[in-house]
Amino acid sequence: MINFQYLRTTSAKSALVLLQKGKNSKFLAGGTNLIDLMKRGVTAPERLIDINHVPLKQIELIGTKIHIGAMATNSAVADHALIKEKLPLLSWALQAGASAQLRNVATVGGNMMQRTRCGYFYDTEMPCNKREAGSGCGAIDGFNRMHAIFGTSEKCIAVHPSDMCIALVALDAEVVLLNSKGERKILFKDFHRLAGDTPQLDNNLRPDEMIVRVEIPLNNLAKNSYYLKVRDRASYAFALVSVAAGLELLNNKIVNVRLAMGGVAHKPWRLTTAEEFLKGKDATTENFEQAAKLSMTDAKGFGENNFKLKLAPNTIIEALNLAKSKA
Repeated sequence: MINFQYLRTTSAKSALVLLQKGKNSKFLAGGTNLIDLMKRGVTAPERLIDINHVPLKQIELIGTKIHIGAMATNSAVADHALIKEKLPLLSWALQAGASAQLRNVATVGGNMMQRTRCGYFYDTEMPCNKREAGSGCGAIDGFNRMHAIFGTSEKCIAVHPSDMCIALVALDAEVVLLNSKGERKILFKDFHRLAGDTPQLDNNLRPDEMIVRVEIPLNNLAKNSYYLKVRDRASYAFALVSVAAGLELLNNKIVNVRLAMGGVAHKPWRLTTAEEFLKGKDATTENFEQAAKLSMTDAKGFGENNFKLKLAPNTIIEALNLAKSKA
């Protein structure tokens, strides 16, 4: 790990000033991902700006939206009564992530900013276009069991690692960003990026901005929601495939539905085609199976992850049935 300058601030505005003064600066929140990357030599910021004392930990209902500050910890959000009552899908997704110890320090903003856990990205001796542009993607012809089946490119097939973000994209959240001119909002589904020709860019956060909160509109999905995570072990493991499912039912007819997947793409993967198919239809396994089939139209395996082509639709079906059964 190289030497770096450590700075601490207590306000969002001063944090931005410090960020803009240094070309190679990073915000330090929980540090559960950033410090690992620094130790392995994957990233080497010259300045760390500690924002743990910036007052962005609110979890509150304002009008018809729930506001969650970027510095709220994952455990605080997951355990909050308001989230459990109004947005149980988010609570379950957070509880499925990492370990209890990590959730106690990991923050909402940090969770959104975490980098892929691809082994080729973490190993500085291996080729990785995310880490070194033009060096190649070692995963495409290498060990790719955990890798993407949707939205891939010749440059990168890594997957987004977060559970929280899968729930937030399903819940139509918005991200509120702060820059020197004020606040800017972006739909959560547009915050993260597919790899394309620029796999080093994980999101659409500008260099002079910071995340200050997420806003989630209230919905009628709480009664019939479920987050299903398929992984190699019961805890502290990233998803092979995960599904965030929410149903609004009226006499077993689907009035509204939200579906998103994790472990399958470079960003949280919203299943809009399946959602459109299911709206207005009966909540039956047959319709869930058809929706899952439609979701897989553009899926592509790379050898060791071909099993996901079967696991993914089966997980969609199971998640929808589990969400329905909570009625």
